[in-house]
Formats: sequence, structure tokens, C-alpha cells
Amino acid sequence: MITHSVRVHPESDRLAKTDQLAWKIASVAADKVAVQPEVVDMIINRIIDNASVAIAAINRHPVASARAMALAHPRTNGATVMGLGPDVRVHAEWAAWANGTAVRELDYHDTFLAAEYSHPGDNIPPILAVAQQLGKNGADLIRGLATGYEIQVDLVKGISLHAHKIDHVAHLGPSAAAGIGTMLGLDTDTIYQSVQQALHVTTATRQSRKGEISSWKAYAPSHAGKLAVEAVDRAMRGEGAPSPIYEGEDSVIAWMLDGPKAEYHVPLPAPGEAKRAILDTYTKEHSAEYQSQALIDLAFDMGKAVKASGHGWDDVASILISTSHHTHYVIGTGSNDPQKFDPTASRETLDHSIMYIVAVALQDGEWHHVRSYAPERAQRPDTVALWNKISTVEDKAWTARYHSIDPNVKAFGGKVEITFTDGTKIADERAVANAHPLGATPWTRPNYVRKFKILADGIVDPAEQERFLSLVQRLPDLTAEELTGLTVKLPEGKLVSATADQKGIF
Repeated sequence: MITHSVRVHPESDRLAKTDQLAWKIASVAADKVAVQPEVVDMIINRIIDNASVAIAAINRHPVASARAMALAHPRTNGATVMGLGPDVRVHAEWAAWANGTAVRELDYHDTFLAAEYSHPGDNIPPILAVAQQLGKNGADLIRGLATGYEIQVDLVKGISLHAHKIDHVAHLGPSAAAGIGTMLGLDTDTIYQSVQQALHVTTATRQSRKGEISSWKAYAPSHAGKLAVEAVDRAMRGEGAPSPIYEGEDSVIAWMLDGPKAEYHVPLPAPGEAKRAILDTYTKEHSAEYQSQALIDLAFDMGKAVKASGHGWDDVASILISTSHHTHYVIGTGSNDPQKFDPTASRETLDHSIMYIVAVALQDGEWHHVRSYAPERAQRPDTVALWNKISTVEDKAWTARYHSIDPNVKAFGGKVEITFTDGTKIADERAVANAHPLGATPWTRPNYVRKFKILADGIVDPAEQERFLSLVQRLPDLTAEELTGLTVKLPEGKLVSATADQKGIF
């Protein structure tokens, strides 16, 4: 890897194109390096993972709305829409929108956390949609996805967006554009312009993840993917972009991030170096914010310990979670969001409340993507009482582990201390989730297949489940025609349509 220094250059010291970060990203994307077998294997896992969570969310209102918008833009030989068969095609950018929303709705797919936060699997819907529309094969798609993951992870390692309340999808636009460029075999200059355009149009604030969290949390990455497809289309037609988008005098860094005096360090593969960043990412066993994964697993065990101690939930005086800066300030009491204690809050808000999540995980000993968020579950009096006894605090040691570049040290968990009214305490800690590569039960292909079958059960016919799983596991050898089968069709009458009284413009 080569670490690139990135800083603002005024117009009086204009940076040469080949020295700009966007050009360096484009050079990595244009590098025709082979994809390693273990990367191919993980790409297949993540396509299965995305399909799992998309199917689980397929009839939720935001997903149905996004699908209705996509279906209003049909295109012969376009891209497929999750929930429908390969005979139904729409324009690629709208397929990216619909499928990206389905994938993101439940906050249940892969993650990578470093200087910034991300869900790298958000790259899959736009890159796959373009592959289907332009007749690319499985090997082409693999190359594109390896780049998408690589660029997003590298940007996340080097540039913090949340420090300035810019949403993390600002790294997704450039990564998806770069991945599409790789897949299509575009030249460096075209990818360079695509990356710059995609960044320019995908910068937005983090209010989508603050306060009353709405369905836009699911739409934000699908919107970024849609805009990335459009950016590549314009660049392929010879259109340019605001430049230098990272280093310019009025650029993203200069006015949205750390400013003219800042210097960032972004690692990127050297020429000829394999793109392996997907191997640094991790998926979710539980449908909740990633920082809650280890704490959910810990709460399962601690709930058993509470019962074994002879105490009841009414005997709990307080629960203190010592954790990282991010967990405390984004999903903990450090956020100062009263909505995180509101029993009538939306699912989108509840899955960003570690207090709610730990309370339910302690009591239930399980986490379910529907039952654990049901209104009757959130409003249960004994849960509300326990929930309000939970608080978080930042522990510098956990923050240091969160930001560590050593994968053997890096952690997203914390310590939980339960104090009872009689003064006794139970305390335990967990650094990484059980499903994490360094966890108690690290995930391999059978775990991803199992997740798919669990989430598709009762929604997708068993024969269709097996068809999809068999097809995707042959990804390197799929023809362009076969690639259109990378969708999952629901039985007739099982797919919810947008109601007539909620029709929009399209």
C-alpha cells in the first residue's frame, strides 16, 4: 500500500491532475490486477448477505416506495429489481435506488469502521445494476466490486466525515463510481471525472442519523449509488467535474471537512497490488448498528448471569456501558437524543439506541430483526423501566481500540456493569462480536447461507432460494445472461405494491 498525503492547494498553487487523490483513486480502479481467490469468495458471501437483508425488508414501506419509483422507469434489457424476476427490468440507476434501499433498510449488512463509518456492501446494488444493463459477466462484476470495496475502505481509513457532521455516503459515491469504472474497463481520465462528480453530488449532513431518524437513513446510500451511476454516465459522454474535488481552494476538504490547514493520509494499493480491502470488513449477525453487535452478544450472556444470581429486572439499580467515543456519542447517552429513550420511536431510531438494544437483549436472550423492534416489545413497561436505567460513558481505552490500525487490537465493544439495589454487581466485557473474524464464532460461507435461508423463510419459495444460492456461488463463471438471475423473486401476490393514495410524481 502507498499512503498518500492529501491537503488543500489554493489556485495560486494548483495541484497537477496526476497528483490529486481522485486521479490516484482512478489509477487504482484502472489497474487490471487479478482478483485473489479469497476476495472472490468474500464477494460471493456479501452478495448473499445483501440478498438476505433485502428480502427481509422487501415489503417494508420505504422499500415498496423505492421499488414503485423504479418500476416507473422500465427499460428493455435494463437491470433487475429485488423481489421480481429477471423478466422485469428498469433503468440501472433506478435499480440501484430500489435495491440499495432494500439492502440498507434493516441496517443488517456489512460494515467497516475506522476514521469514518461505512457499509461497503452499499457498493453492490449500483455496480450490479450497471453490470446487468450493459451485459457484463460474473468476472467483470467481481473486478468492479473488488474496487468498490477497496476504495471505500481506504477512504474510510483516511478521511473522517462525521467529525464535521457530513454523512458517510460521501465516501460511497466515489467508491461506487470507481467500481463501475473498473468493471467497464474505462480509462483513468474517465474514472477520475466520475469519482469527482460522484463526490460532489453525494455530500450531505448527518442529520439523517440524528434526532428523529426517518426512512432517509435507508435512502441515503441508495441515492448515492444512483448518483454514482449517473456521474459515470456523464463522464463517459465526455463531461468533466469540479476539480480538484478534494484539494481545491473551495473543495470538500477546504469547506466541509478540516479546512485549508488540514492534511489527510489515505492508503491505496500500489500499481499491480491486489485489492484486498473487502477482507477487512465484517457483517452483522444481528439487525442493529454495528457498534451494538458485541454488546448484544455480551448481553445474551449477562442476562443469563442475572437470572442465575437470583435477581429480577426490578432489582437492577443501574447499568453502565463503558465504550468508545463513537458508541457513546452516536448511539449512547452522549448523543443527548431524548428519542433514544422514547418507546414510541421509529425502528430507525431504536436501532441507534444502545440503551434500548441492551435492555431487550438482556431480557430476551435473542435478537430478531422484526420482533425485537415491534411496538409492543418497545413499549413493554418492564423494558421501559430497565431501558431508562442504562447509560453510557466514553472510556479512552475503548476509543483507542476503536481507532487502532492493528486488526488484532481494533474493537467495537465495551464493558457492561450491572448494579443491583442490594449493592452487588455483575460486570463483563466483549471486544468484538461473535461473528467477527476474531470473534468466538467467525462467519464463513455456511453462516451467510444460513442467514439467507432464515430471512427468506416464509417469503421466498424454497426452490427460488436454492436457485439463487446455486447461481451466486458460481459467480466467476456466470455469463452476462446468467448474471441477470442475481435477483430473488417472491411468489405471485407476496410483493407489496405502493397504494393508489400514495402515488407520487412518477
